[in-house]
Amino acid sequence: MMQRAGEIACFLENTRWANATRRPVAGDASARRYDRLIDQDGSTAILMDAPPDTGEDVRPFITIANHLRAIGLSAPEILHQDPRAGLLLIEDFGDALFADLIAHDPAQEIPLYRAAADVLIHLRSASDPDLPVCDAEWLVDMIAPLFDWYAQDVDAAAQAAFIAEFRSFADRAVTGDPVLILRDYHAQNLLLLPDHKGVKRVGLLDFQDALIGPAAYDLVSILQDARRAVSPEIEDEIIAYMLAATGDDPAIFQTSYAILGLQRNLRILGIFARLCLRDGKAQYVDMIPRVWGYVQRNLAHPDLAALSVVLTPLLPEPTPSFLEHLKRQCPHKPIP
Repeated sequence: MMQRAGEIACFLENTRWANATRRPVAGDASARRYDRLIDQDGSTAILMDAPPDTGEDVRPFITIANHLRAIGLSAPEILHQDPRAGLLLIEDFGDALFADLIAHDPAQEIPLYRAAADVLIHLRSASDPDLPVCDAEWLVDMIAPLFDWYAQDVDAAAQAAFIAEFRSFADRAVTGDPVLILRDYHAQNLLLLPDHKGVKRVGLLDFQDALIGPAAYDLVSILQDARRAVSPEIEDEIIAYMLAATGDDPAIFQTSYAILGLQRNLRILGIFARLCLRDGKAQYVDMIPRVWGYVQRNLAHPDLAALSVVLTPLLPEPTPSFLEHLKRQCPHKPIP
């Protein structure tokens, strides 16, 4: 810790922020840490601390942030950087998170979600950076945490049977022209920037894992949000808003949406179990029932009936006793 503090001091030494006050900002599930720096005149910036020895790499964040700004969206400006040390000083977008605004005033939910959909519509017409592709094989491979951490008692043969069945559906999820997908596109990574207009009113965060992939992916991410409940009625309304703007075939889009929703939420079940069992972050267990609900919502789509038959017997239901069992196995503190 002392060595890292020295690296940060050196990083800030030749900037206006060397003597700024530092206050922690809530982070995410990764090893990244964030501090708000407050200068004597009240100006602020955000320090991103992403230690390379924990597997973090800030270079994708820099690349995607620059691209998003170039195509007319609001990503933080990079004020100072040392990629080798895993340190960035970035523009501060404030604290007006969509999740907090909606919690304070539920009437803002639809306007804010429409604004988020407008960003995704804008991405349809913009150029794409050179990034890896979220294709059918990627979708299949990324389900692995489900069986590694959440449904650990499923034998290899049953896993293989489900994967084979899912593989036949994955191709249907990646139809249409691929777009830039930000992947962690949800209400705690979006901020309202009231001094901006149009799509620039939406401040974007946590996009370093972006890929090129199916257009429905980020809409699933925000409408099937593991961190806050989104009602089926709101979900349907925003999907309809998106379809009216894009002209996509509703049946094809909604089948892709349901397959992607299933894939994404199965992966999240595994990741949340891993965050508890491996990393000592038991709080993520409390969100598992909501994710389970999204899984069931997607399996109810008529086109996913065959998947439901294969998958349903394999998934442990997140009963209170099952969740308590996960928490009892949680280490007392995170493993470095």
